[in-house]
Amino acid sequence: MSAASPETAMKTTSWTRILIYAVLIVFVIYYLLPLYVMLVNSLKPLDEIRQGDMLALPQQFTIEPWLSAWSTAQIGVQPTGLRPYFLNSIIMVVPAVAASTLLGALNGYVLTKWRFPGDNLVFTLMLLSCFIPFQIVLIPMAKVLGILGLAGTTWGLSLVHAVYGIGFTTLFFRNYYEAFPTELVRAAMIDGASFFQIFRRILLPSSGPIIVVTVIWQFTNIWNDFLFGVSFADSYSLPMTVALNNLVSSSTGVKEYNVHFAGAILAALPTLIVYIVSGRYFVRGLMAGAVKG
Repeated sequence: MSAASPETAMKTTSWTRILIYAVLIVFVIYYLLPLYVMLVNSLKPLDEIRQGDMLALPQQFTIEPWLSAWSTAQIGVQPTGLRPYFLNSIIMVVPAVAASTLLGALNGYVLTKWRFPGDNLVFTLMLLSCFIPFQIVLIPMAKVLGILGLAGTTWGLSLVHAVYGIGFTTLFFRNYYEAFPTELVRAAMIDGASFFQIFRRILLPSSGPIIVVTVIWQFTNIWNDFLFGVSFADSYSLPMTVALNNLVSSSTGVKEYNVHFAGAILAALPTLIVYIVSGRYFVRGLMAGAVKG
């Protein structure tokens, strides 16, 4: 009996592992199936897609849909493709991510190492901003952008995303800095270090994991946003997501599904690359903040 028990336990463990892997494989296939459909059909001529078998591999490979989606597809009035709108999104995302990350780090630093009366109330109000729906801030944001003269510009759209993201970045950095040794900050103050010297030389060098988390979070949210882009941008400053919608809706006559699939992948490609390259650091950063907090 004693000799059979370990063998039985090993068999049970093996079958359990096989079952877990089988379930995971099913979920992976289910999750990646839409991406597979878009990819294979973006490499097919339109006549081949009309045959109806969208799961089949291309019989005739072509990159013409990709070239059309990038540079010649009809978007709105001009056949510009997605290229100028891709650049708009880059110009919008980079400053917004940098500004919201830096301000979130400063807020987290102040709320944990430079405590002041009412700091918990301030943090609570900033945390509340994370749960405010996009639709509620549309009219106030439009009013502010009009006053600043940034309405209908890429820089105005970048400002909107930076402001809206400060609540999230403050939450991330505040939780991360909460368990950072306060004694180091006090020792630096005794040695005569200034506010920004402590922040730049002590806090920032140890903030790599949470910076990665914040950058990935903000980049993904800003790049994939549609509502702010369609509300605050004009025809020359539209981001990638709005241009993709216009690509699909402005097509007349024959629907070029292969071009639409290629455009969708082009729009999603930056976020896919970010997660593939640094997704593991995102998880590590979250776990580091959770353990420290």
